[in-house]
Amino acid sequence: MRLKGFFWEKVSGIYLFLKGYSILRFNYRTRLGEIDIICKDRDTTVFVEVKYRKNDKFGSAEEFVTEGKRKKIIKAARQYISEKKLEGNFRFDVVAINRFKIKHIKNAFEGE
Repeated sequence: MRLKGFFWEKVSGIYLFLKGYSILRFNYRTRLGEIDIICKDRDTTVFVEVKYRKNDKFGSAEEFVTEGKRKKIIKAARQYISEKKLEGNFRFDVVAINRFKIKHIKNAFEGE
């Protein structure tokens, strides 16, 4: 299962790179949570959650970014910002892959 996630995270990274994003890191992990991709969109640091679903029988990929998951991503992002002493603009995006269709959702949720 982790191999499949790794594959789709790399596909998403390539997708974002081709859209002009600079990839800073894959799979940032802390005891507070995990961030799949950290990248830059011009002057904005973007924390990206990648979700893949082979079908929508139980819902679309973006529906699986639950409130609990968002809270963990935000906590991990705060730690990353603190570690790197970052300032500036920050954003939380989702790359949802439903079957083989990629959907990039900018500002998918707030970090407050």
